[in-house]
Parts: sequence; structure tokens; C-alpha cells
Amino acid sequence: TLDWSKLGLAVTDIVNGHVECKFDPTTQTWQAPTFVKDPYLRIHGLAPGLNYGQQIYEGLKATRNSNEEIILFRPDKHASRMTHSADLVSIPPIPDTLFLDAIRLAVSENAAFVPPHSTNAALYIRPLAFGTGGHFALTPPREYLFCVYVQPFGTYHGTGAADALVIEEFDRAAPRGTGHGKVGGNYAPVMKYTEMARKEGFPLTLHLDSASQTEVDEFSTSSFLGIVRDKEGEGIRLVVPDSKCVIDSVTSDSVQGIARSLGWVVEKRSVPWDTLGEFTEVMAAGTAAAVVPIRSITRRSTGEKLEYESGPLCLELLTRLRKIQRGETGEEFAGW
Repeated sequence: TLDWSKLGLAVTDIVNGHVECKFDPTTQTWQAPTFVKDPYLRIHGLAPGLNYGQQIYEGLKATRNSNEEIILFRPDKHASRMTHSADLVSIPPIPDTLFLDAIRLAVSENAAFVPPHSTNAALYIRPLAFGTGGHFALTPPREYLFCVYVQPFGTYHGTGAADALVIEEFDRAAPRGTGHGKVGGNYAPVMKYTEMARKEGFPLTLHLDSASQTEVDEFSTSSFLGIVRDKEGEGIRLVVPDSKCVIDSVTSDSVQGIARSLGWVVEKRSVPWDTLGEFTEVMAAGTAAAVVPIRSITRRSTGEKLEYESGPLCLELLTRLRKIQRGETGEEFAGW
């Protein structure tokens, strides 16, 4: 029996299996999804997915409502984003219907691992696709594989406020690069720096724009959100970086929708580093992270340490987001 309260993000291989869909080069179509009772894949060692980084992925959640029915959170948005990522690295587009069918199959075959409604845990869903056939040339290969894996999990960064460190030795995404897609190459080079930061007490790392190092892009694992309270204390603004080097975060988009429903003003604009002191609260938002309040942001090159409230407004957004994901809200967010 699983202790749902102690789940982290560790892979345990306790689930029943995963889903696979192969691309048929003859018909130029994806085959129907099949369920495989094994976590391992057999692919050619010279596959472009292994050698050239021709790989994309997604991350979404399945939870249970108060009737213990399984619900998916905004799978259509994730399907659209995966199509966008596929185009970036020359992977044949995965039809939305196939994406959704594969996810439903993976979840239904692993229904026992969707945590009960009484917990804050969820079933994490990881769709991924990559070039599989042996292929030396730097051209699109003929063979591809689309898979869906699942894993029960808790929260990635915990539920308390976190300290963040600006990464200054490394640029995650070039101005005309692939930072706006969920491709593996955007994340593997960051591991070195996130691990160093973690050992120094910073569970989150923040990226500034690579061109000038003057504007906020996003955290390594999640989106950046800032809150500004008007001086009178009545009006509230939620600020989202308008950068072409970050992914279209589904969690951030959801939080923006919640903020609008509360009557807050949502601003999507550039966020200069020297304006971060104007925020009363800062948050990191992502599928695995949910919404995490930021206690401080440190930038060592300037000796700055910006500190924030660990936030009543952040908590309100997180509470409402979780209720929506658990099917506890009305018609306003029914389409999610």
C-alpha cells in the first residue's frame, strides 16, 4: 500500500506499464497506441533521440474528484504544446486525438496509482517522443516513437517558501533558439548549475535573458510570476514575463485565469531585473512544482538579495488551482 503523503518525485517503477505509439514511415502516420507492461524501451544505439537530442516531452497531471472519478488537467493545452515542440526538432506532429487517447490509455491502465481525492498527491503523466532508428546524417530520420509514462508523485519543491539563485555562468536559451519548446536539450545543461545551487541551499534557480542579462526569463523548472499591490492596498497586479525564450506554461496560464476571475489585473510584459524590488510576492509555477512562493532571490555578481513575503496571495492562487485540478469548482473553469 502506498503512503500517498510521503510521495516525492522519485521514480519507483511500481506502475503497471506505459503506452507506445510508433510512426509508420510508409504511411507517414502514427500507429494506434499500445500498452506495454515494462518500463524499458528497445531502440537503436545510433538513434537521433540519443545522439542529436531529437527529443520532446510534456508533463501533466491526473487527480480524482470528490466522487473518486479520475480527471485530467488541461490535456488539450499540453497536446498543443507538444505539437509546437515537435515542429522545433523535426518530429512528425502528434495529432491531438492520438495524444489524448494515449494519455487516457496510460492512466486507465494505471488507475490504481491515481491518488485518492483526500490527498494532495497526483499521477504525473510524462508524454515523450524522439527519433529512434539508426541514423548518422543530420537529417530527419524515418522512425519515431511516442510514449506515455506515469508515476504517482507529491510536490516537487515542497509547499514552503523557497530561496532562488540567479544562474549567471550559463545561458539556458538563445534569443532565436529553442527555449520556447519542451526539448531535452534545454534542460540537461542546467543540471550542473541547479545541483550546485541546491547544495548551497537554493532549491530554485532563475534565468535572465541571455542577450543582456537584464530581464527575467523563468526558473529552471517553472515559470516566473510576480505580484504588485497598489500603494492603497486595493488593486492587485499579476505580472508575467513576455519572453520568447520560455515555454508557454500551462500552470502559469491557469494561474493567470484564476487571477482574472478574482478581479486582478494581469500584465504580460518584459520584467527588468532592476524592477524586481517592486514585487510584494514572487512565485514559481509549473506542473510538478504547482505554485511555490519565493522567499528570496540572490544575484551574486551584484551582491543583491531580494526578499519577499511568502505570500497570502500566492497561497490563495495555489488553493484555488488545486481545487480546480481536483474538480472542486463551478462552471467557470469547467473547460479545464
